[in-house]
Amino acid sequence: MTFLLDHDVPDSIARVIAQAGHASRRLRDLLPPDSDDRSVLVLAHSRQAVLVTCNRDHFLSLAQTIPHAGIIVLVRRRTRVTECSRFLRLLNRADESGIRNNINFA
Repeated sequence: MTFLLDHDVPDSIARVIAQAGHASRRLRDLLPPDSDDRSVLVLAHSRQAVLVTCNRDHFLSLAQTIPHAGIIVLVRRRTRVTECSRFLRLLNRADESGIRNNINFA
C-alpha cells in the first residue's frame, strides 16, 4: 500500500510505514501548505494512496462526498512512540483489505 501523509502527521509515522514494508509520500512534497482538504483527498484518490491525517472533522465529512482510497485518522497521543505503536497495530490487525477504501482510527 501507499500512504499520503497530511501536513499534520509526524515524520515518525513515515518511518513506521517504511519499516512495515509500505511506501509513503508527504503531502508537503506534493502540494502547497495552504491546499484545501478537498484537493488533498482528490490527490490521494488519484494516486490510490491511503490518506493519513490528524484532521478528523474535515476529512470525515469530505469522505461522504468524495471518493477515496482509504483514510486513517491518527489520534494524537501523549508521545510519538504511542502514536507509532497504535498506527503499527492498525497496519498489522486490519491489513490492506481493512484499510483500503475504509476509514480507520489509529
